[in-house]
Amino acid sequence: MDVFEAILTRRSIRRYTPQPIPDTLMEQILQAAIWSPSAHNRQPFRFMVIRTQATKEQLARAMGAQLRHDLTRDGAPIDLIEQDVNRSYERITQAPALILLALSMVDMDSYTDPTRNQHERTMAVQSSAMAGQNILLAAHALGLGACWMCAPLFCAAVVKSVLELPIDWEPQALIALGFPAQTREKTRHPLEKSVLWR
Repeated sequence: MDVFEAILTRRSIRRYTPQPIPDTLMEQILQAAIWSPSAHNRQPFRFMVIRTQATKEQLARAMGAQLRHDLTRDGAPIDLIEQDVNRSYERITQAPALILLALSMVDMDSYTDPTRNQHERTMAVQSSAMAGQNILLAAHALGLGACWMCAPLFCAAVVKSVLELPIDWEPQALIALGFPAQTREKTRHPLEKSVLWR
């Protein structure tokens, strides 16, 4: 599969067969991730591969509890809260593998100016997102389905605690992976909506 085919045919896949992902494929995906561009070539992205069912369930329960707390505080209806919590639990626990995508500021530049420090953090976020895109494209090219989940941003402390992450790791996303058990079709807006030419 060439890069344009991968870009144009990749979809967010949320249902998978129970077939485990071979280590060789996981290693190819992670190699693609670490070869993504990064600010100053500092490579601030960090990855945790989660395959044990007990860890997936523990993580899903803890994230679900935080989601329930937040939605209750927002005044959301109880039935909708439980639907959201159950959907999140299923997506996390039914994927054969998860990759937690995190960033670390350890090797990024530090300034006395808070504005430049904020820009440096944004650059680390952008770098991590590019690594995540490489994961999605590599997974698709290897015949796997994948789905990006932003939920760790909303409960970073919970994720760090459950997974016992290093102190400098900042959770950014979970990427669910597996052999697809569904197909999806999506469209995109025409270029004219998003592009200006000068």
